[in-house]
Amino acid sequence: MLEDVTTAASSATRWPTAYPQGYAVVDVETTGLARDDRIVSAAVYRLDARGEVEDHWYTLVNPERDPGPVWIHGLTSEALEGAPLFTDIAEEFAARLEGRVLVAHNAVFDWQMIAREYARAEREAPVRQRLCTIALSKELGLPLPNHKLESLAAHFGVEQRRAHHALDDARVLAEAFRPSLRAAAEGGVRLPLLECRPLTEWQDRPAPRIGRQAVGEGSGGYGGYRPGSWRPSRKRPACPYPNPGRYEEGKRLKQGMRVAFSGDTSVERELLEDRATEAGLHVATSLSRLTSLLVTNDPDSGTSKVVKARQYGTPVVDEAAFGQLLADVEPASEE
Repeated sequence: MLEDVTTAASSATRWPTAYPQGYAVVDVETTGLARDDRIVSAAVYRLDARGEVEDHWYTLVNPERDPGPVWIHGLTSEALEGAPLFTDIAEEFAARLEGRVLVAHNAVFDWQMIAREYARAEREAPVRQRLCTIALSKELGLPLPNHKLESLAAHFGVEQRRAHHALDDARVLAEAFRPSLRAAAEGGVRLPLLECRPLTEWQDRPAPRIGRQAVGEGSGGYGGYRPGSWRPSRKRPACPYPNPGRYEEGKRLKQGMRVAFSGDTSVERELLEDRATEAGLHVATSLSRLTSLLVTNDPDSGTSKVVKARQYGTPVVDEAAFGQLLADVEPASEE
């Protein structure tokens, strides 16, 4: 019933010409949440410009390691033993994503997992923009009790059949995204699109191969491996400049200013922090009264950093504005 109503309503809506021409609604299940974790299953629902389903696709992926939280995604070492490797499905996956906006719930996670898999395969994911359905629900002001997929599904009357199964989660999200997209079009809402920059290098650390789970070892109960990085890890040097105080709107950033980041960013967070460090800024992992500036693309979120920024009166700018400020940072005062 929802599909018929959506189709009829979307055809009558005057569609914004600036909206994308197609979407790839994606869900991936993984061995964990760290940078060196792997995809164990992936699903894509392709939608046209108005959110109508064109087709869908699903695959298991052999992560070549312990499958991680089996109690969540249900995929055991035995189930994944004969599955294709990511390199085997990379071309088909790319064809499903090509020329479309990647749509996901907490899209930065799905995008980064996908980008890292392609980097391992010495390829680039053909995605240039992503849209997070959490951010879209905030733009639309949906009265949700929280930002879980199940709450978004319930709001639009979409039935969940197998939570944390990539194909069903992608279906649920596609069905919830369609009325969201229609509501955005009817209200002339600017879609919260963010740029996707593919990774071009990768460095793996050794991990147990699939079928050799080391129970009770490692971090977080996800097997005997350690979180790694997509590039050689290094300790960020301490900022050599004193904190000159808070950033003032209309003025330049100054070396030594303490900058904190919150939420999803177009540029990989580590790269953005590196740029700030190279410009002579102090990258802070938390927010305090001494913080000079908070960078966030979602100033209305309820994250602890945003809440503290409001309490302390800390200046807030978005990622684009911060990028412009980084181009002309004032040198530290000479003592």
